[in-house]
Amino acid sequence: MKWLPTTIDRRVRVFAWLSLGIQLLIVLTGGAVRLTASGLGCPTWPQCTDGSFVTTPEMGIHGVIEFGNRLLFFVIQIVAIITFLLIVRMRKARPDLFWLALIPCFSIVLQAVLGGITVLTNLNPYVVGLHFLASVVLVVLSAVFVFRVYYGPRTDSFGTPGWLRALAWTTAFFVFATVILGIITTGSGPHAGDGGASRNGLNSELLQHFHSWPAYAAFALSTGLLLAALTLGIRRLVRFAGLLVGIEIVQIAVGLTQARLGLPEPLVAAHMVLACMLAAAMAAVLLSLRAERQQWAD
Repeated sequence: MKWLPTTIDRRVRVFAWLSLGIQLLIVLTGGAVRLTASGLGCPTWPQCTDGSFVTTPEMGIHGVIEFGNRLLFFVIQIVAIITFLLIVRMRKARPDLFWLALIPCFSIVLQAVLGGITVLTNLNPYVVGLHFLASVVLVVLSAVFVFRVYYGPRTDSFGTPGWLRALAWTTAFFVFATVILGIITTGSGPHAGDGGASRNGLNSELLQHFHSWPAYAAFALSTGLLLAALTLGIRRLVRFAGLLVGIEIVQIAVGLTQARLGLPEPLVAAHMVLACMLAAAMAAVLLSLRAERQQWAD
């Protein structure tokens, strides 16, 4: 165990980014499962099909896609365990990193159970939405882990005025509303994951408008937040508020384009990943509201 680091080094930083990247990748592959109508490519759980834990030639490409997505959870688990081992000797000095590294080690259980319920309920749109929401949470936790690796533990004082913190939390509320309404809207749309899967029965066109309103509000508030950070000269907040605004611009462009083109699969997949990136960037903005601790990472 002596080879394990006792301070933040290159290995920790690399696996922090790997943890975030692999969580975003599982969102992309999960989207591929739904968008290729492979949601029931493995029609049973925990086995892929009756009598086999792996896909069989008779199941075709849909079985390969769904089984590949299931396999990626084991890759996530390996990355999570290695990341935790890299942190374990810092557990007293950095309990924040210890817990942020420990949680993903158990995430495969949560995701596997949700995935199993999704299959067993014939891709119920609300269960599918909950499955995606769990992925958003795990992406956010991974982003917080990266942030803490680079900027150290939370400081006791705020480096920003109260009105700016209120603006940031209001922005976060609209970001959250955008993600939730996006999940509900997706549950009413054409990409069910399988031809026989049910939809939530809500008006998809109307929901698209409801989904866009908090998105535009979040963009306006984020822009105001960025301008305020620039005026006050809060460099770290400028960095992450700028990232947030940039993601929102791309997300809005993708959302408008996919709506006008009839929801093409590649754009829908991009929209899903961008939603997770949006939540992660918002988390970084909120973390940046506290006073900065200088020169933490080696």
